[in-house]
Amino acid sequence: MNLANYQTMDVVMLMSIINMKLRDDFNGDLDALVKTFEIDKQQLIEKLATGGFEWLPEAKQFR
Repeated sequence: MNLANYQTMDVVMLMSIINMKLRDDFNGDLDALVKTFEIDKQQLIEKLATGGFEWLPEAKQFR
């Protein structure tokens, strides 16, 4: 899946996709995910925060 349009995606769908990718492809490494998809980590965190989701490094996912 291409995440180039993450800023316009539904925030719940985006959270689901990001968590799936983190779990299945990146072993919970958010830095590797954003580097691979060439997206800004802070902008992604802020976008997900608009839906009430926050990055939990110990859980390696957004909740």
